[in-house]
Amino acid sequence: MRADRPILLVEDDEVDILSTQRAFRELEIANPLEVFRGCDDALTRLLDEARPTPCLILLDLNIPRISGTEFLRNYKGYERLRWIPSVMLTTSNSQRDIQEAFFYQAAGYMVKPLDFIEFKEVIRQIHAYWSHCQLPEPRD
Repeated sequence: MRADRPILLVEDDEVDILSTQRAFRELEIANPLEVFRGCDDALTRLLDEARPTPCLILLDLNIPRISGTEFLRNYKGYERLRWIPSVMLTTSNSQRDIQEAFFYQAAGYMVKPLDFIEFKEVIRQIHAYWSHCQLPEPRD
């Protein structure tokens, strides 16, 4: 994962946003974190070809208006964007939600721990994994 590429966080819960930002700071993750509280804004951002293509999307499942899986289905429909991996980062451990996320090509599914230390470890593991993965160059 290239450190100059942003990571998108699509999350509507302010506490989870602040926790993610704090974890990024404490873990010294170099990638810029772009926060979107709704899927509409995140999709508009992804479609903006003037901005750098993100290397990863952290996506909550339960977002008002357009759910995380709907967002996943929508952006995976664009050839230029479908290679961007998404990790569902959510409170749901429902098998139905997990199956639906993978059906729409989620690259991973993580249940958010309530404890910040455990949450930070989840973020560390996600970053470590994707930092070692070989990803195709974006078609910016």
